[in-house]
Amino acid sequence: MGVDLGDLAIKHTLSLQSLSGKVVAIDAFNVLYQFLASIRQEDGTPLMDFKGNVTAHLSGLFYRTTRFVDNGMKPVYVFDGKPSPLKSRTRKERSEIKKIAEEKWKKALEEEKLDEARKYAAGTSRLTSEMVDECKVLLEGMGIPYVQAEGEGEAQAAMMVQKGHAYATASQDYDALLFGSPILLRNISITGRRKVPRQDRYIMIEPEEIQLKETLEGLGIDRKKLIMMGILLGTDFNEGVRRVGPKTAIKIVREVKNLKEMLSYVKEKYEHEFETDPEEVMELFLKPKYTPMKKKFVWGNTDKEKLMDLLVKQHDFSEERVERTIDGMIKTLKETGAQSKLDDWF
Repeated sequence: MGVDLGDLAIKHTLSLQSLSGKVVAIDAFNVLYQFLASIRQEDGTPLMDFKGNVTAHLSGLFYRTTRFVDNGMKPVYVFDGKPSPLKSRTRKERSEIKKIAEEKWKKALEEEKLDEARKYAAGTSRLTSEMVDECKVLLEGMGIPYVQAEGEGEAQAAMMVQKGHAYATASQDYDALLFGSPILLRNISITGRRKVPRQDRYIMIEPEEIQLKETLEGLGIDRKKLIMMGILLGTDFNEGVRRVGPKTAIKIVREVKNLKEMLSYVKEKYEHEFETDPEEVMELFLKPKYTPMKKKFVWGNTDKEKLMDLLVKQHDFSEERVERTIDGMIKTLKETGAQSKLDDWF
């Protein structure tokens, strides 16, 4: 979920092709949950193999990653490590939300309301450790690098961009900006025509880029005050202040000098006491856990046999489609690799 900056962030639409040659650090859990939520049947039932195992995470990761590669992008997936103790409230809330969504999904199915059923089903998505392990096997087979973070994957990705290991962080959450990612990419894994919930119309979703410096200058604040906004609105690590939205939050942080003054203002005006120490939340965003990169990323050591075994033999994917996709990806990666070596001469 993360902090909601609404329309305050300055966004620029772009194409996947414009990311050709660029290393993009992708928040793995973020995109995998998107796949689990969106790749479903009409009644909301998740994509599964003949044994009843959910395969939406593998399908989304495999075909979307090949699309990235086809467009010349160099994806690096970053997986979450051990969550911060401050996140326990959020995890509990999400668990309760999933239970409620499951109840509503079952009721909608009984009443044969398929549109409602699919909407509620999306909120029941669960990513297990077994699924995560499968995704890593898939990426290894594809020849796509990944990083195991010590803490938050989004924080690791943001630090990788700060240190020049990647061009941008890719995530739907704005938290990457609070963690200090100079560039945030959104919608790269959900581009295309999408139905508007509860409406009989569709919209086009395009990738967008947000530059931290430009957004901060546009808002007239620094990164610490952006984090203060996040604390007011609510992050994965603290509950926000009721009746405070993005526009009110930016007004408050512009008027106060620091976090201490903001807390005093909120206590007096909104009678709000934070259940989590805001100083800890601030420190978590300013100094997140980071695993240093010890070697260069390599793309293209594709293991076709490993992929065919995982996707076709174990999970009943279409052999013809998988093989065609793998062969196309191998060809693209070879061409990209040859071009990269040629570029080294100039």
